[in-house]
Amino acid sequence: MFDESDCERALFLQDMIKVLDRIPNPDEYRRVRQLILQNTQSLDICDDDLAQALEACPHIETAIFSGASTITDRTVVALAKSATNLQELDLSGCSHVTDVALLEFKSPPLRSARLNGVVELTDSSISAIVKTCAWLVELEVGNLPSLTPLAIRDIWSFARLRTLRVPNCPLLTDSAFPSAVSDSGSISSQGEDEKPLPHRPNTWLEILPPLILRHKAESLRVLDLTACNITDEAIDGVVFHAPRIYSLILTGCSRLTDRALESIARLRDHLDILVLAHVSNITDQGLIKLTRACPNLRCIDVGFCRNLTDMSAFELAGLAGLRRLSLVRVQKLTDLAVFALAEQATLLERLHLSYCDHFSLEAIRELLKKVQNLNYLTLTGVPSMKRKCMQRFSESPPANLGPAQQSAYRVFTGENILLLRRFLDKECKRRHDAEAPNLPLIEE
Repeated sequence: MFDESDCERALFLQDMIKVLDRIPNPDEYRRVRQLILQNTQSLDICDDDLAQALEACPHIETAIFSGASTITDRTVVALAKSATNLQELDLSGCSHVTDVALLEFKSPPLRSARLNGVVELTDSSISAIVKTCAWLVELEVGNLPSLTPLAIRDIWSFARLRTLRVPNCPLLTDSAFPSAVSDSGSISSQGEDEKPLPHRPNTWLEILPPLILRHKAESLRVLDLTACNITDEAIDGVVFHAPRIYSLILTGCSRLTDRALESIARLRDHLDILVLAHVSNITDQGLIKLTRACPNLRCIDVGFCRNLTDMSAFELAGLAGLRRLSLVRVQKLTDLAVFALAEQATLLERLHLSYCDHFSLEAIRELLKKVQNLNYLTLTGVPSMKRKCMQRFSESPPANLGPAQQSAYRVFTGENILLLRRFLDKECKRRHDAEAPNLPLIEE
């Protein structure tokens, strides 16, 4: 049974509204619960007008301003002072907002903060958020050139996040992440037998002591470290302290090797999504160990990993739940890899094979024949697909591509995949019929 206060609360919530891509009207101020400004290109959002409106909107719980990139600290300060029950904040792309505005938030019940591309932010505001917002479960702080390991260490120490995204932060190194501790309590080390490099002065970032945590980040599920300047040591510490990650994005972490894959393999059944694009030092040996240890992988991207061969494709094809796979520009792959995918990875839905030079039409036809669930296939730059007759089944290329790129563009989706399959079957039959009486085949 609801008491009187519960009924009043229910009626109050029913009267609340969501305002989309406009500034609220005065008669709506006290009823706005969600203010979302995402697609405002055609509108002139005035910073002064928005700030004035926010001062009179005390019940906002969701504030998404990613489409109002011209706002300044004034708007965010007005939001911080009035919206005491703010739970979701998105300032992505608001490049004029600074630490001054973020430091105005006094312990709101914030659960999600997305601050990507707010380039004026520094460690002080990020540390303040994670220290004061006890309910925070999602934090995105990508493309912040001034973000250093100090703020990330505070995140690991004080926050209990489910999602952490810190892509394209060039100052982040191993010192931003917790150290793995052995059973004896000593910090694991790497390269003890390597010849030391010549001495050079250390920066203050390099002399930070190892981050030793006394707790595990059991709740962390999604971690994006795209283009961070980290080594295998950081991945070892991350997996040690966050053993239940299911989505791990390491695009462009070019210093990682097979040792990092051995650490990731400890995630075992928890790992669901793994992105290793441009991690060019990994080899078949490391990927095979990882694949066998993590049988629940559904999505994996190893594009531009130049050392991988058909052996890796054989292992990936054996993953029972594989749904999405990217092998873009893995140039050592041959038709054997495609045939393996056709035979075993029959549940694939999205497959990226662009810029692989050795795939024949016969292998691609076999793939389309066997993998019936496929609804997105990229074959851009594959020599056997450059015939003009294939272009009519492809999606239209983006307008910003050059003439050569447009002519090589081959992306097949939905119904066009079925049409391409029928066309290749027809070509195969024509070839067979022509070879029977030993006549030359004239290609369409």
